[in-house]
Amino acid sequence: MTPAPTIVWFRHDLRVSDHAALAAAVARPGPVIPVFIWSPEEEGHWSPGGATKWWLHNSLTQLDEQLQKLGSRLIVRQGPALEQLQQLAAETGAAAVFWGRRYEPFAIARDTRVKTGLKRDGIAAESFNTTLLHEPWDVSTKERKPYQVYTPFSKACLARGAVEDPLPTPKRIAAPETWPQSVAIDKLALLPKLPWAAGFTTLWTPGEEGAQTQLKRLLHDVVRAYVERRDRPDCDGTSRLSPHLHFGEISAREVWHAVRTLQAELPKSEQPALDGYLRQLLWREFAFHLLYHFPETPEQPLRAKFAAFPWHDNPRALRAWQRGRTGYPIVDAGMRQLWHTGWMHNRVRMIVGSFLVKDLLISWQAGAAWFWDTLVDADLPNNTLGWQWIGGCGADAAPYFRIFNPVSQGDKFDPLGDYVRRWIPELSKLPTDWIHHPWDAPAEVLRTAGVELGETYPAPIVDHAAARLAALEALKSIGASEAS
Repeated sequence: MTPAPTIVWFRHDLRVSDHAALAAAVARPGPVIPVFIWSPEEEGHWSPGGATKWWLHNSLTQLDEQLQKLGSRLIVRQGPALEQLQQLAAETGAAAVFWGRRYEPFAIARDTRVKTGLKRDGIAAESFNTTLLHEPWDVSTKERKPYQVYTPFSKACLARGAVEDPLPTPKRIAAPETWPQSVAIDKLALLPKLPWAAGFTTLWTPGEEGAQTQLKRLLHDVVRAYVERRDRPDCDGTSRLSPHLHFGEISAREVWHAVRTLQAELPKSEQPALDGYLRQLLWREFAFHLLYHFPETPEQPLRAKFAAFPWHDNPRALRAWQRGRTGYPIVDAGMRQLWHTGWMHNRVRMIVGSFLVKDLLISWQAGAAWFWDTLVDADLPNNTLGWQWIGGCGADAAPYFRIFNPVSQGDKFDPLGDYVRRWIPELSKLPTDWIHHPWDAPAEVLRTAGVELGETYPAPIVDHAAARLAALEALKSIGASEAS
């Protein structure tokens, strides 16, 4: 008698390497049926945005190719997850369903329903950690409470000892005699109808092979100078692994171990430099930790007093910010980079975020929603942590009274103006002395550079100094102090 199949339900773990659910299924007797279920209606307010869907289309295609190399294939279904898994189990006679955990509140609720429903049908249902170095419930304070500050959280993670080794890629995946029906990936209609995503393909290669290419780039070209270059948007000094990690095309522990292995091979004097990148992986862990323990934070500030903050409803200013038309070059460069590539340098994310919530007094939720739709690495834990951090209303947050000056930030992190010139070509001929504040340039300089403020490039939509004072007054109105 042929052993019953095992279904592996892929979600944010679109890979075949270091995949605990897949490895457990392969270890069982009987065939394995990999499946992806498209059910955005089950993700509440956080249905995947346009950039996410573009990446997902390509990543699913690549996953199917990886599975075919191992003698398998990807089955794609559309509809409520429990209903589709029950149908698939009935069609194939599957006795078990395995999957990697997700940590968003809507996903936890759905997974609970799925596990209950499958077990009620007599089908084994088990979830595995395919995403994190440490489960959110495994790291806590001495009082058994969740952390709300990064540094003690990171120390607690490191105190847990060595991260588990990645699992090997299966050499072969047993296929069923007859494959169940599958929806063509193209039928999911994930690719945007408008051409705004056309530039994505020049920068990104979704899928496991693309993730491995970026890991090699990190190890060979980036990580040793990461601390010195990570805040410079004019340099190619970041890993660009964030979308690959979000979609699980590479595991966090595979990246962790690759960096640790390189670190051990370096002279002792060079080893600490690599800790700077490992800290970023722990920031990612911290974001998941916070979302798991504080599931209301995608929509509500962790610091309750900020719920009363007097945000402005200013659609025109919001639109100018979204399109990179604020008149502040470093802000506009970042927003145009986001629009054209689906990604923005992390330092610039902080600058544009500060400008939105503190110069324009537009809510951090509006910024988070725009990032959610336009980022290829739109990740609910990290998006939430980042926006609440810059808004001063979350865990380990930058205090609200810490307001980034877009001119000094540009001068410091884009000192030659190369980043601004790349994304704002209408300012490309402006001398470096004026590139981050063209409104101060002499008329003759502007004329020579072909810049006419208000025509070829917008004048500033707010005065930063006045906006800063208004933001501080708004902070006083809710009784928030510097100690908060």
